[in-house]
Amino acid sequence: MGTQDFSNSLEEVKDFFDFKLTFKENDIDKSIIDKYNCVIIDDKIEKNENVFKHLNNTNVSKLVITSKENQIKFKYDEKIFKPLSIIDLNKKIVDLNTKKKFSANSSIPIKDYILDKNEKKLKKENLFIIITEKEIQLLELLFNKKKPIQKKDILEEVWKYASDADTHTVETHIYRLRKKILDKFKDEKFILNKKDGYLI
Repeated sequence: MGTQDFSNSLEEVKDFFDFKLTFKENDIDKSIIDKYNCVIIDDKIEKNENVFKHLNNTNVSKLVITSKENQIKFKYDEKIFKPLSIIDLNKKIVDLNTKKKFSANSSIPIKDYILDKNEKKLKKENLFIIITEKEIQLLELLFNKKKPIQKKDILEEVWKYASDADTHTVETHIYRLRKKILDKFKDEKFILNKKDGYLI
């Protein structure tokens, strides 16, 4: 995304990249930007306020190719300095796409909440609680089962214990997790204790 000279330069070397390129100039809006995994932006792009507004309001990964002295006026993920190295540019794009895929896989919507495995948080709107690795595994298991699951089965799945092991560990962890959720979100029904097991 940038001047015609910028597009022509990338066009000449596009076969060396591990990704597909599409060239756009300044006539671009958010609906177009959101179709891509990553946007490469030349710092010589015309000072178009609408373009900057769209760039600030999209979650697409943004890589800026810039001179060291230039001030970038919009939010971006990575930058690479001129003169441009094709190898470095290719690596930056591949790394950004990998990071984005990892981030997407780490966030799981559960009811009105987001389980963020990467940040180890359970979020709802502007609130969150910090959770442990075992609590993440518990929530994933309860959510994925879609039906009540007994304590002995939770022990086997999360703690890898034999089914006849003491289930007090499960009770303690679920009690603490439910208390965290109640204290922060005032939600008594996030984890339900049914006759035939626990359920989200």
